[in-house]
Parts: sequence; C-alpha cells; structure tokens
Amino acid sequence: MKEAGIELMKNTKSVRDIEVKNKRVLIRVDFNVPMDEDFDISDDTRIREALPTINHCIDNHAKSIVLVSHLGRPKGKMPEFSLKHVIKRVERLLGRDVAFAENIESAQALQEGAKREHNVILLENIRFYEGEEKNSDELSSKLATLCDIYVNDAFGTSHRAHSSTCGIAKYAKECVAGLLLKKEIDSFAKAMANPLKPVLLIVGGSKVSSKLALLHNILDVVDKIIIGGAMSNTFLKALGFDMQKSLVEDDLVTEAYNILNHAKEKKVKIYLPVDVVSTDNIKDHRNIKITPAQDIPEGFMAVDMGPATSKLFSEVVRDSQTIIWNGPLGIYEIQAFSRGTFNLAHAVSDTYAFSLIGGGDTADAIDKAGERDNMSFISTGGGASLELLEGKILPAFEVLERK
Repeated sequence: MKEAGIELMKNTKSVRDIEVKNKRVLIRVDFNVPMDEDFDISDDTRIREALPTINHCIDNHAKSIVLVSHLGRPKGKMPEFSLKHVIKRVERLLGRDVAFAENIESAQALQEGAKREHNVILLENIRFYEGEEKNSDELSSKLATLCDIYVNDAFGTSHRAHSSTCGIAKYAKECVAGLLLKKEIDSFAKAMANPLKPVLLIVGGSKVSSKLALLHNILDVVDKIIIGGAMSNTFLKALGFDMQKSLVEDDLVTEAYNILNHAKEKKVKIYLPVDVVSTDNIKDHRNIKITPAQDIPEGFMAVDMGPATSKLFSEVVRDSQTIIWNGPLGIYEIQAFSRGTFNLAHAVSDTYAFSLIGGGDTADAIDKAGERDNMSFISTGGGASLELLEGKILPAFEVLERK
C-alpha cells in the first residue's frame, strides 16, 4: 500500500476548515438512491449521509447552497432519472423547503432572487448534461458560476474524473471536502495506513478479475485473507479441485495460483472454503448438498460455504483486530444460500475489531443479516472503495485543497 496516497488524501481541507458565512456553496452530493418503478426510494442512506455537510453550511449561514448529484446512467434527459423524484425525501430529512432548478440558469436565477436566508437548491440530474462524464471545461466553468466554495461530499463518485467531481475545481475559488468524504478517507486510513494488527481482508463476489489489483496491492497491508463467493471457485480450481459446474474464470486460474504463491512469499495466510453448499439448479434448488470442496457432485455448482468453512472463517475473524470486507461470500439474495455470508456478518459484529465494509452488495448483505449498526464503518462507495483498497489516489481528492 502506498501509505503516502492515503495520507495525501487524509490531508485534504474540509468544510470545517473554512468560513462559509455569506458565501455561495455548491455541494457535490451522492443522491443516486435505489427506487422502484413508482419512484419510491427503498434506501435513503446516501441522502442521510450528506445531511451533516448540508446542515453545517446552513448552521454557519451560507448565503445559498446548491446541491449537485447524478441519478442512474441516463442517456440524455430521461424523466425517470429526474432528481424531482428525490426532492420530497431531501426536504423531509432536512426539515426545510428545497427549491428545484431544472438547469444551471434556473439555479442562478433562484440564487439571485433568494428572499430566504440559507436558500437550498437542488439542481436537476447533472448527467443530463452531455459534458459531465467527459469532464468538459465548458460545463465545469458553468457550474463554478454557482459558487464561491466548492464542496465534494460524494465519495461514491470520487473515483470518476467528471465535471462535477474534478473539472469544477479549476474554476471555483475554494475547493474542500465535505464531512462524509473526510469520514470515508479517515476510516480507510485507520484500516490501511496504520491499522491494529492482525489485519484480515474478507473478499468475495463473483469475479476474480474485478479484484486482481486489490489482491496484489493488499498483500503489503494484511496478515490474513479469506476468499469466498464465486471468486473462491477459481482459486480452488487453481489447487486442482474439480469445481464441476461452478462459476469459474478459467482464464484466471494461473493468476489465482500466482496470487496464492505471492501471498505465501509475503507470509500472508489465505483461507479458502473447505466445504461447500452446492445445487444443480440455482432457480429451482430442490437438490442441495453439503460436501467437501473437492467432492462437488457431478452437474452441481458451489453456491455458498459449508458449515465447517463457516466455523473456520469465524475463528479467523475472532483472531483479527482490523477487518476489511469487500464482496458477499455466496448467493446471499437466495435464502437457502445466504447462511455463510450472514454467519460471517454475525461473527464480525461479535468482535471488538475495527470493521470497514466496502461495496454496495456487501453493505446490502450486512443489512439483510441485521448487522448494519454493529459494523465500525460502512462505505458509501463501491468502485471508489475498491480503488482505495487497490492503493490508488482518487481523482476527486487530487483537486481539493490541502491543510
């Protein structure tokens, strides 16, 4: 791990380090919340996480506050991706009216005509502008006309060099981190830059390919690694096991073998499933068997860890002081295959270790296990947290002022 990278990001100035009184503040928030077809929000965590920064600016008498966010991946202006669908929830959580601006010009007009003090304005989905994802100078400079101070509080998009996360910093007078952005980077620093030992990484999910950089980088930071989920099938195949119909990335079997050897050289202990839950049909799972990992029945696929693995992994968790977890360890969305992930969530919650949870699926699994409140920190960014664990400096941090 390039400790300097984390330290550099940790050194970013926050909104608490500057004066916002009578200033126009633009806050890049992450209101990219999940909604059903009736536009009912199923999880408003990301909105709640932005409240401390918004309230800080209100309480310290900012002249106006413009909230900028994306929602989904629209191709042009698509009504179903309008931030109008979230404004009522934002108002309810903030306990005040929020004006809606269809575009940057309307936001400017609302700022100029603001009668009320602490005027809060929500700008329409920033990805309705073609230039956003291209980090266009034109859009960046236009956004900067809305503020004296630019605050980035959207950790979930901090690994993207877009106009609202990076480009705007070229034109804004002051550029600082929001309170959530600071909380995120401080938590990662605690887990990676100067952690309590021993450090355990729990890594799961379906693909080794998406976690390759993480596995290579993290060997300098951790003492132990638990590999589960479909990822572990590729590693078990690298050890010569017949994985039958299990999901395996055949082109990465050699790479998995190299990671196991690299870990051995670094004296990092890797734990893989010793027994598995398998089925011959994920959708119609009437046939379920628990067998040693090397004895999966013909035509069956591994879908969860078995009870012996669950016990082994729980003991590894118990002996750790810092736990970093990215990726579920089975098909947790199906009740019959959720036990391994849920048992591990209970084991992590029972420790006194500092636990850092990264990735949307992992957070969702921990929610479903009823353990959200028992984790030390749950990151709001999937891709961003993965890139931090890979040792990268996130583009959004590079453009903010340092202390």
